[in-house]
Amino acid sequence: MSELRKDPVVGRWVIISSERGKRPSSWAGQVNRKGGGFCPFCPGHEDKTPPEIYAKRPLTEAQNVPGWQIRVVPNKFPALKVEGTLHAKGFGNYDMMNGVGAHEVIIETPKHAADLTDLSDAQATDILLTYRERMVDLARDARFKYVLVFKNHGGAAGASLEHSHSQIIATPIIPKRVSEELEGSKRFYNHKERCVFCDMIQYDIKSKVRIISRTENFVALAPFAPRFPYETWLLPMTHFSHFEKMPETLFGQLANILKDTLRRINSSLGYPPFNFVLHSAPVQVEEMLVYHWHFEVIPKLTSIAGFEWGTGFYINPTAPEVAAEHLRKLETTT
Repeated sequence: MSELRKDPVVGRWVIISSERGKRPSSWAGQVNRKGGGFCPFCPGHEDKTPPEIYAKRPLTEAQNVPGWQIRVVPNKFPALKVEGTLHAKGFGNYDMMNGVGAHEVIIETPKHAADLTDLSDAQATDILLTYRERMVDLARDARFKYVLVFKNHGGAAGASLEHSHSQIIATPIIPKRVSEELEGSKRFYNHKERCVFCDMIQYDIKSKVRIISRTENFVALAPFAPRFPYETWLLPMTHFSHFEKMPETLFGQLANILKDTLRRINSSLGYPPFNFVLHSAPVQVEEMLVYHWHFEVIPKLTSIAGFEWGTGFYINPTAPEVAAEHLRKLETTT
């Protein structure tokens, strides 16, 4: 029988409909396939992108030339632009402001065909530290209230270019999804004087059924009420509200469990397209006892249809306990 499950953070309900479920091998047709053709992100094509904002180059200080390991450039087609003022205004019941913000692309490797899982732990750590560097820099702009890091991998997940990259968008408002998490976390803390994410981690480690993997400082788990099949969260086991304020010594371990999680998803589901998003506390606030940063990794296996749009419910054909068991039992290589 199907189950209705309530997310403990935002209060969103999902339907776990196991009767509609699929075996992991059934998802293997939705593969991120490599193509060919011209790529503006490859070395030697630096002039085909906007001038770089940041780069990691071990051998030269020259800009916009080959020799980089990671490169950050403004998005050529930005959702928001840095220039201008917000100029908030209202028309009757309608509010609006100028589209001020920042939209950047992190080109994660000079190798066109390499995925994040192909990179060394040191290279993956440098990518995470680049996220931190850019978040800290963008937070200096008082116009920006939130900085979101996300990755679209594969055409079905929204990637327009196959060269491995992720994106950062700084916004002048706190996004609705994050606001819902903040509000739900505050309600829980006001009632129990504990962080809901810390409680989630402790309970799931004790029960073990939704734990996928863990290290000394991080855990990968299937959330109790996942919106999508094989949705996986990565969280630090120590309470940190801001990703960018976490001690640098922990980023290597985070890179390891992130790569391990993606390898498990690839092995179980046949290299599917996926998205991941980093939810961290708003950049203009101090450390928050009520909130806990986390990565949400979402393989692109199902589509949102009329029922979801009409109700706000999600139908997930795979119970998180089943997904966690499949991913947990897989052996991965580093």
